[in-house]
Amino acid sequence: MLYPCFPFRGRLLIGFCLLCLLVMTGCSGSSFRVQDLAKTDIDMVADLHYQQVELLLKELTVKLYKRNPRELQKVPGKTIDSRVTQIFTHPGKPLFAELGGSGIDAIELSVDPAFTGDRVFALIVGMTGMIRESYGLKTEFFMLSKLDHQKLYHSARNIEIAMWRIRTHLDEQGNALILTNSRKGEGYNLSYERLFGKLIAHQDMLALIIAQKNQRVIKTVALNVASMAFIPL
Repeated sequence: MLYPCFPFRGRLLIGFCLLCLLVMTGCSGSSFRVQDLAKTDIDMVADLHYQQVELLLKELTVKLYKRNPRELQKVPGKTIDSRVTQIFTHPGKPLFAELGGSGIDAIELSVDPAFTGDRVFALIVGMTGMIRESYGLKTEFFMLSKLDHQKLYHSARNIEIAMWRIRTHLDEQGNALILTNSRKGEGYNLSYERLFGKLIAHQDMLALIIAQKNQRVIKTVALNVASMAFIPL
């Protein structure tokens, strides 16, 4: 007579255990969430990489606007904080009417001499869209989430290409369209290279982790940034 009751009692026991776990977790101040039970170690690593990449992109946005204040002045009423909010508040592919595109198209636009809009905005929107696409437009990862190691690797190469274009694309007076490195006579500034380098390292490292997890080999690219177009994802 006890057997028919067992499934119900079993469910009660499981529910009670979960409730106790939640209470103990809340009391200890831990950041544990029930949905974390659906994560593997690789998912948690991917979460951390994505979070760090977004933080680096925000830091790069602030630094570029401080270095290129004329870009912010092209759109009346905008501030650095409002631009950061505009770009990063919503997940997914960032799309804005003033650019007419995202991802690689927006990066290309940022160093187009004919473009008269906010180049910093175009660059960061483009890089953010391209990098988010390499994560499958997801902000958090679980057991059934799938990451493409090749897209992560290609996004790192695209960042390298973007760095080269920013350094070498000049206006008619020979000035950088987007200033990062030092002007003539200024002390050498490596802070921008360090941020770009960290972005590249995060993408490359996660690409290696995902490739090993899936027992795949990354198809590397012999990159000649001076002549190579951005790699589609």
